[in-house]
Amino acid sequence: MRFTKAALMASAVALTGFAPAFAQSVDRADTVIFDLDRTIKDPENFNWFTAGTKRMHGAHQAMWEPLFILNYTTGELDPWLASGIEANEDFTEWTMSLREGVEWSDGEAFNADDVVFTVNMVLGNEELSAREAATIRGQVASVEKVDDLTVKFMLKTGNPRFPTENFGVRIFGSFLVMPEHVWSAAENPASFAFYPPIGTGPYTYASGATNRMIWDRNDDWWGAKSGFNDLPEPQRLIWLETGGEESRAQLMATDQIDASQSVSIGTFEAVQAQNPNVIAWHDGYPYAWPDPCARQLEINTTIAPWSDPAMRKAVADIIDRNQIVNVAYEGTTVPSETMFAAYGSMAPFADAVKAAGLGLSASADVDAAKMAIEAAGYTLGSDGIYEKDGEELSVDIHVNSASTEYTRTIDVVVEQLNRAGISAKAVPVENGVFWGEVLPFGGYEMSYSWLSCGSVNEPWTSMRRYTNESVVPVGERSPGFNNTARWDSEAAAAYTETVNAMAGLAGDDPSLPGLVADAYQHLDAEMPFIPLVQAAKLLPFNTTYWTGWPTAENAYNHPAHWWGHTHQIIHNLTKAE
Repeated sequence: MRFTKAALMASAVALTGFAPAFAQSVDRADTVIFDLDRTIKDPENFNWFTAGTKRMHGAHQAMWEPLFILNYTTGELDPWLASGIEANEDFTEWTMSLREGVEWSDGEAFNADDVVFTVNMVLGNEELSAREAATIRGQVASVEKVDDLTVKFMLKTGNPRFPTENFGVRIFGSFLVMPEHVWSAAENPASFAFYPPIGTGPYTYASGATNRMIWDRNDDWWGAKSGFNDLPEPQRLIWLETGGEESRAQLMATDQIDASQSVSIGTFEAVQAQNPNVIAWHDGYPYAWPDPCARQLEINTTIAPWSDPAMRKAVADIIDRNQIVNVAYEGTTVPSETMFAAYGSMAPFADAVKAAGLGLSASADVDAAKMAIEAAGYTLGSDGIYEKDGEELSVDIHVNSASTEYTRTIDVVVEQLNRAGISAKAVPVENGVFWGEVLPFGGYEMSYSWLSCGSVNEPWTSMRRYTNESVVPVGERSPGFNNTARWDSEAAAAYTETVNAMAGLAGDDPSLPGLVADAYQHLDAEMPFIPLVQAAKLLPFNTTYWTGWPTAENAYNHPAHWWGHTHQIIHNLTKAE
């Protein structure tokens, strides 16, 4: 694989129509260009509370700042807009202190009024459907202003994880506070576009289109004036839709982007061979960063024959996870043994599951799967596909087409199922359709996802996503993408009861591993989803113009630059010599 400048620029213009933006007044050497892996459906809508690409195009990385940031290296919450938060003895009340001197980019003060207004707006409007909004509604009974820089949250039940879950950018984003003086004028918060947007961050909105978003530095940023942090060095930030792995590789190899979405190891090695300034999390093999969102096969438990737990377990037995690792990931990850991310902080809980005999094997047991399928009344036809009552045993598997990681994984699974006698077919769909229509409304038989994502240092956050309290009928939106499998059996009720008993326990409570194993037996018995492999993100960074990217050796935090913690990355960037 070899890339030329002429081919690159021709493809970049054809793919994005972006060339004129590079001719604007800010030099390339003062600009950081991030890879965006999706189309911005409505570039003039910044209402993050509703579905769509309204944050990860720079809005929550550059303009909107979080209250805290979870540091994956230290495990601590780094204060940002807030300066601290404390709980009462039973974790039912939390008092948050806000940082003094914070301002919105229009000069208005950021204070407790903004926090209380935003939380109350969400509590009173279920149309604000973003996961973080749904979580606040599920946990917060009321909120009150103590003084301009102090807010008290009263919870429905005690929750020792409350700050991390809601305000700490634990996974992707966090609950973002909006300016009361702007949003209070909205007649309907669910349809309010919030355009042009403002935030407290060091960058302000400059322009946008369906394939790009541009942010320019605000030299009057509150953080620099108050001494919280220096102004970041980049004068301009651009999020550019690259159009897929081949085009992002071309752009990276020829210094036209600085931070890429995940690529395959073959692509990374080809890019690095042409441009030795390109780096990754690890300096050598496997290069990739272990993402906390382990991959899985989601199963709609309302659709026959997959409504039968025995048939779901048959699918689990057919899947050869080693082959997924070797073929789809080219050896850059490992098979999942449980639903959890394989972090050291999660080891006590994963070990409890495995000690109970509930862990998954990396290899397939096709004979056991065939016995279960035949016990359900299916016979193997002459074409190698099972059938019953004149109908083939078939399944469509929906997959997000935004990444070759996703499509290659499901291609392997489809081949394995077909070889075992299930007529399987991949159904690739565009990113917005996948997350906006297919998953939340149950519009699938099976789908590739990571919906048990959440836990990084305790088990409850991931496990509560499959409680039966989140079940809604097919065609209604699952709150916060929780239990889109619509698992609602007696086993699900027993699972829910145990998981709810875990809710008030701190992550280091000695009873927690045993409760995890007790609940997990119901997941293992009925398989509403099938863990596949640990997630691996091979994220190329370009040091031609900018250094200071996060790496395993410089792990001030992790490298997922579409998450809301990216403020830390931007503040760590320095111009390359």
